Amino acid sequence: MDSTAIQELISSYHELNSTFVDELNGEPSPLEFARYIGKNRPFVVRGGISRWPAVRKWSLQYLRDVMKDQPVKVAITPHGFVRRYHDLELPQLTLASNADSAARSHLDESLYFVKPLEEDYPFCDFIEYVQKQEQELDFDADVKYSQSQNDNLRGEYSDLFQDVEEDIAWARIALDRKPEAINLWIGNSWSTTALHRDNYENIYCQVTGSKHFVLVPPVEFACINEWRLRPARYQRSTGNGLVEPIAENNSRSGLIIVPDGNEEETIPFAVWDPDSPGEYSTKFSYLSKPMRISLAPGDMLYLPALW
Repeated sequence: MDSTAIQELISSYHELNSTFVDELNGEPSPLEFARYIGKNRPFVVRGGISRWPAVRKWSLQYLRDVMKDQPVKVAITPHGFVRRYHDLELPQLTLASNADSAARSHLDESLYFVKPLEEDYPFCDFIEYVQKQEQELDFDADVKYSQSQNDNLRGEYSDLFQDVEEDIAWARIALDRKPEAINLWIGNSWSTTALHRDNYENIYCQVTGSKHFVLVPPVEFACINEWRLRPARYQRSTGNGLVEPIAENNSRSGLIIVPDGNEEETIPFAVWDPDSPGEYSTKFSYLSKPMRISLAPGDMLYLPALW
């Protein structure tokens, strides 16, 4: 497809579709949900899970009382220090993402697709760290969050599963299947997920706190500048001098980028960021019209496949 055809495709899509996420005041019927699937369009249900016991009960103290010191898998990245400058309203810096993102190694200046370091922590220690980092201005350290995509709410967090519904009825009926995975995500405002897409339908339920989404439709694929990146992972330095720290500011954390697999193995990943549109842009990026939506406690968001 030539450049003119791509430009016309993206422009025509935006002429025919709203640049705002539909907001529903009540849950859709299975038929209504099926229509959204067919259109591949997101929507928000305000207060859609407000009846869940979790929305009423999940305070920090309640979570501590239920989970106690059970070991949980914690993801760790070194990028939290960048957000601090935004809070202080100092000159703008590019916001580094974590949670499976592109990062540049200071060893060879190459850009890698980097997964977080994962370590087991007692839950109470983990939640105390997350709270302290959010509340204390001078808490400048690694970002820790729970984000395992292995059905963890029915696994390591199963003691909390009783506080949510086992499925979402209108989605189960429309899709004719129960959810393949139910994952619990725990973090603070330091945690930022890089632009990415999933190949399956997602329904995101906000239990407590808030979450801000920037959504890009699949038709804007030409805008996002997808590269083939070598996979890597953050690891703790062994001090043998074989690998340089990721960033000078972060050398105290001991986290380094270590490539995975062989040099021929690559992963497709978008390097363009709608919040920094001038960086890693393509000749089509200016056509993008990202949709922004924020969730409050009790809200749910349908994220279609490939968004």
